Amino acid sequence: MRLAELADVGPFFAVRTGDAPEGAAGYLPLGGEALRLRVETVAGRLGTTDRRVAASIAFQGIAGRLWSVALGSAVLHGQVPDLAAGDLRWHPDRTAPDDLLLAAPTALPPATDPLAQAAQLATGVLHGLLVPLHHATRALTPVSGQLLWGNAGSALAGSLRVLHTWCRQRHLPQDAGRALALVRALFEDPLLRGTGTLRRAPGGPVFERRTCCLYYRVPGGGTCGDCVLRHPPRAR
Repeated sequence: MRLAELADVGPFFAVRTGDAPEGAAGYLPLGGEALRLRVETVAGRLGTTDRRVAASIAFQGIAGRLWSVALGSAVLHGQVPDLAAGDLRWHPDRTAPDDLLLAAPTALPPATDPLAQAAQLATGVLHGLLVPLHHATRALTPVSGQLLWGNAGSALAGSLRVLHTWCRQRHLPQDAGRALALVRALFEDPLLRGTGTLRRAPGGPVFERRTCCLYYRVPGGGTCGDCVLRHPPRAR
């Protein structure tokens, strides 16, 4: 697979492949101990003692990484990487692009149409990786499950915005359109449906979520661009 090329889109789209870099121990299976250590790392970096905030931000960060790698590969190369194959590793102390390691990347069978490709993304990333991570996060600290799915939706929309902008800047309108179509299909999954509203805007796709990631509770923090606190639900 040509995963190394995805780094050109941005650091969130990059993933290490092959062996771990020499002297860089600490790559762990996604979830469990890696998640606990990551929450501690995020809490320290944010300067917060509220584990719910740290867990929320940690979950959103890894969701954004997983969505970016899978969506970028699907759109630009027509291949969905099998991230749930069992050899994905996460380093809780490192940030993108050095936090993810995929020793032997393989691709899922070629999809016959965009809906089938969206189904592969949903099965592999959403249900194969984020559902177990969702359970592990809530087992670690009492953070709202609805909030975490809002984070997953926000992370997906964030990956779309970066990729869509990159494609447009390189005069790849078909790839930009394919990215938008895939993400629209993913938001039809029951786990993501209702997490927010994805709409077109002159500058690219815009997402308004229906939950808050709690970042405003961080000392000196504020609200994110898609936060429900900035965009109260419209009356129906």
